[in-house]
Amino acid sequence: MVKLIQTIRAETEFRKAVDIQPRSFDSNHNLGEYYVKSGNLPAAIPCLERAQKADPASYENGYDLALAHLHTRDTAAARREIQALVQQHETAELHGLLGEVEEKTGNFLAAEKEYERAARMEPSEGNIFDWGSELLLHQALDPAIEVFTAGLERHPRSARLQIGLGIALYARSRYDEAVKALSRATDLDPADSRPYLFLAKAYNVSTAEAQGVTERLERFAALEPHRPEAQYYYALSLWKGSRDRRDPQHQDRIELLLKRSIALDPKFSDARLQLGILYADQHKYAEAVREYQQAIRLNPDLADAHYRLAQALVRSGEKARAQNEFALYDRLHRKQLAETEKRRSEIKQFVDTMREKSATGGRP
Repeated sequence: MVKLIQTIRAETEFRKAVDIQPRSFDSNHNLGEYYVKSGNLPAAIPCLERAQKADPASYENGYDLALAHLHTRDTAAARREIQALVQQHETAELHGLLGEVEEKTGNFLAAEKEYERAARMEPSEGNIFDWGSELLLHQALDPAIEVFTAGLERHPRSARLQIGLGIALYARSRYDEAVKALSRATDLDPADSRPYLFLAKAYNVSTAEAQGVTERLERFAALEPHRPEAQYYYALSLWKGSRDRRDPQHQDRIELLLKRSIALDPKFSDARLQLGILYADQHKYAEAVREYQQAIRLNPDLADAHYRLAQALVRSGEKARAQNEFALYDRLHRKQLAETEKRRSEIKQFVDTMREKSATGGRP
């Protein structure tokens, strides 16, 4: 309540200053800055525009005005402001912001050039990450790997550059190298869940660092005991890395972890599928069929569940039903584009969450 009252008073004082001096740069800029930091960007824009008229050379005001236009989706106005500023103050910060404008308008080649210019002018961790991730977003994977690798030579303790490199290697199907890079990323920032998730996906198609991956995914499960994916991926790593897949105690532990992930998320179709596969390995075909059917009910497009169900039905003597499931599997398996789009979506989500630009933060 006290903070709310103080906020109201601050706005009142800033507005009074504008009422007294409506053309003053300082009064309008201060009120605009207040609105930017409060997250009220539409209210900030008129104030910052008045301040801009009073002092067109102000870098700080021009930057905040461009940022406000960008995050209210007026990219044309944002581009004009940045280009005008660049004529007077060419900085890496402005080229990075222009890269964001071009990205949001779909001018991907122009965005990449601006991010590159920013990184070459000022090779900070953030600028290098923006350049590498722009290449990664648009599947320029070899250049992205080069940028992240060079960035890590400058910033060897950067977790997000390490994750970016791991994801680029993963997308390039260099899975063993991806596992090593993502393993290092989990060590640099153990509390960040993102590298663990990509590490598990890369390890699924790799045989590298088996013991190290399992130890890291065990750490992930311990750090996030209420996260179903953490329990699930730890279970899979134990299963894949096991020297004796038939050891009853080992299988019991994997089963417990899979059941725990399902208890945490009853709609977790992949966990149901893997539990079914575990039961099938144990020749518990009735239980396997039950889990496969549950997985398909939750996700009818889960191709492997149809295939595994068909196999279990054959062993149970239900050949007609099995043939139907095999046919469904064949149809779904041909949807390779969907898997590609899923991977691109995962990469975009990573980039969006890791970029340190805020709609309400103003200048750093």
